[in-house]
Amino acid sequence: MFVSRSRLTEPLTLALAGRCRLVLVNGPAGAGKTLLVASWADRPPLPGQVVWLTVESGDDAPGIFWAYVLEALRHHGISLPDSIGSPARPGEVDDSLLSRLAAYLNGRTEPVILVLDEFERVSAPEVADGLQFVLHHAGAGLRLVLVSRTEPLLPLHRYRATGEVTEIRSADLAFRPEETADLLRRHGLPLPEAGAHALTERIGGWAAGLRLCILAAQQADDPETFLKEFESGQSPVADFLLAEVLHTQSAVSQDLLLRASICERTHPGLADALTGRDDAALVLKELERANAFVEPIGHSWYRLHPLFADILRAHLNTRQPGLERELHGVAARWLSDAGLLTEALPHAVEAGDWTFAVDRLVDDLAIGRLFTGLDADRLGELFAGMPADTPGPAAHLVRAARAMARYDIERGLTDLRRAEAHLPPAEAPDASAAHLSGALLRVLAGWFLGSADMAETAARRAEVLEAREVLATRLEAHPEIRTLRLAALGAARLWAGRFDAARTALTATVETSDDLSTAFLRYDSLSRLALIDFLEGWPGRAEAHARRAIVEAKRSGLPSAGTSLGHLVLAAVEVERADLTSAQALLHRASLPPSHSHDSVTDSWLTITRSRLLLAGGSPDKALRVLDDVQDGPSAQVPSPWVDAQRALAAAAAHIAMGRPSAAAEALAGRPDAGPEFLIASARARLSAGDTDAARSLIDTLPGTGRHGPAVTVRTLLVRAEVGRVLGDEVAARHLVARALAVARPERLRQPFLEAGPWLRELLARRPSPGQAHGWLTTGPVVEPLAMESGGAALASVIEPLSDREREVLEQLAQMMSTEEIAAELFLSVNTVKTHLRHIYCKLAVTRRGEAVRQARELGLL
Repeated sequence: MFVSRSRLTEPLTLALAGRCRLVLVNGPAGAGKTLLVASWADRPPLPGQVVWLTVESGDDAPGIFWAYVLEALRHHGISLPDSIGSPARPGEVDDSLLSRLAAYLNGRTEPVILVLDEFERVSAPEVADGLQFVLHHAGAGLRLVLVSRTEPLLPLHRYRATGEVTEIRSADLAFRPEETADLLRRHGLPLPEAGAHALTERIGGWAAGLRLCILAAQQADDPETFLKEFESGQSPVADFLLAEVLHTQSAVSQDLLLRASICERTHPGLADALTGRDDAALVLKELERANAFVEPIGHSWYRLHPLFADILRAHLNTRQPGLERELHGVAARWLSDAGLLTEALPHAVEAGDWTFAVDRLVDDLAIGRLFTGLDADRLGELFAGMPADTPGPAAHLVRAARAMARYDIERGLTDLRRAEAHLPPAEAPDASAAHLSGALLRVLAGWFLGSADMAETAARRAEVLEAREVLATRLEAHPEIRTLRLAALGAARLWAGRFDAARTALTATVETSDDLSTAFLRYDSLSRLALIDFLEGWPGRAEAHARRAIVEAKRSGLPSAGTSLGHLVLAAVEVERADLTSAQALLHRASLPPSHSHDSVTDSWLTITRSRLLLAGGSPDKALRVLDDVQDGPSAQVPSPWVDAQRALAAAAAHIAMGRPSAAAEALAGRPDAGPEFLIASARARLSAGDTDAARSLIDTLPGTGRHGPAVTVRTLLVRAEVGRVLGDEVAARHLVARALAVARPERLRQPFLEAGPWLRELLARRPSPGQAHGWLTTGPVVEPLAMESGGAALASVIEPLSDREREVLEQLAQMMSTEEIAAELFLSVNTVKTHLRHIYCKLAVTRRGEAVRQARELGLL
């Protein structure tokens, strides 16, 4: 029975139909919060489309929380654009995903009323901050209803100051005597007015207490006397629930309730396993009908009221000490057999059965989930408590995986060797999954250590095991196994300079699976493909792969901190195009604190790109100093040949710019089998030293231009032209420069011409015809050297151009106008102006109004 309380529901409707953005329904457990909001939401007309999400335990990780919010929106019929994407990692969500969601909601004609029930389970400030951001920027398109036992982590004082919050608190939720009387009448328990008033006072208007009292009174011989004599203060709620709810059930129902209380949700099959009987389906149905705090949640699953379940568990431990641990073991096995491994593992841990937990994780081929996907952090924390003496190869495999996931490679390899020493033969029954898990971990170790040989040997072994039919179903359920193998193999080959083989593995990674659990691996592989393209002289292809990587990151909700390599490659491309402002902005965006980086490729390429940018900006001395920071990465034990080569090329270019050709030649020495870039750089060093014959001998050994990318081809043609000019063959030089311009134009490669030296400007000045058809060479965004600072400090930079409307807002901002004044001047809403300001701050890499104006003036935007 339900009592409609219009004194609470009508203010809800009025608030949400007006300018109220936020409704907080706050009170203790059992105060009637959820029932109140649910009854209001079930009575149209409503001032918007209601979307309901009940927050579960463990859902307060940002990635998980927003994944469920997006799914709830879709489940309630909100057709979200695919461009919004979904989070790919449990602990992080990208601001751009929240921006796209807010923008979509802001554009709706009918607002969404998002109800977040049991919001007290959200304890992460990042979730609250993200919610505040979306609510703020969604404008009239979003109204938020929070149902919570505790104060939410939102700036309520701001909403109070602007009159944009309605609060329904414990005192409001408490039943009044007339409501208590109405509720009693509906249950067939009439009580005089004085009695209803006394009962309300004794229970404190607590909705759950009233309901419990009524349920117990219905079972009493004299309900009226029971209600008059009920004294909540003399009997704890637990005693009341046990005496008047649990003990009124049959022995069979009591036993099921006590045993099922250890689970967050229960199924008739699970309850049968816990009780050892086969009547759970009927018992659960009867408990539901009897309003015994058992509610159906769909697909034959039930849930006990959390408060009731807590009391039952405490009673179970008092009544049958030690049984809870045993029941957790039973639940773990049933859930695992039902294919619900993620739910099974916590029960196995509660049972202290670590051997079962690790055996099931390995046998299910779920070990890759420790590295990627939404469960990675949760599983890592779960197995953090595993005793050191847990025996068996599966335990060693899980320890190895957990150590490697935290980049403790030495410890991980130690545990992996112990596992391999105790594994049964691969041909043994049920041994395939363990051997495949071990092979995968060794591929990953090869990646982290920079050992392509180790990775390739282990990958061949893993591929053979993956082909076994006995693993087919499990591999289909865990696409991350093959994707991890390919991604790690490609990364290890890239570090070793085996570019063709790396490209094969990385391309296969991208094409293997579009599952959310492998989103980061797809992004990472696309970024590495972009780097290979750039290293082979194809900046256009590198840009395409890098932008695909960034699109994948945005689609999957990966945070910007996890997308550095793609931006680094784009920065290197912009250096080649002499757009140093854009390059600096991208470099700054990709730069991470050293403690956050665990990838040797990203660390090394960050430093090399920074050095190239400094050199292009006219600071060769700083470029050289930066190169001292190039290392083989935090874990790599095998040096990378291409990292060493790129470091030498960057150093040689800096020495040439400083007029030190001998030092440049020394930096390039000792590489007889080096590629054309080394021959080009060596020839330039010889020319700078005045040794034309040696330079000519070097360029004579250069291969034809058709085998390499345009960045290499342009530099080859230019160095040949310089040699021809020095030897007096200006016609040949002009012809070669013309060819270089033709090759460079589609890729907009300006930097090779800027770094060529004064001879090229002199040649074009005397007879400019080769350059007359190539205005792009001198009309780009930046063609003059810029002063750069070493150490990664960001220059004033624009990540992407401002729109016309953003420029208009910026101009008003420079006149010291308030947000409201800008809105009135441009005939925009205040929310729209705020959205434009956020975009401006992002594009200018600033956080405040004054900084934005100063930055814009430095960039010539004002």
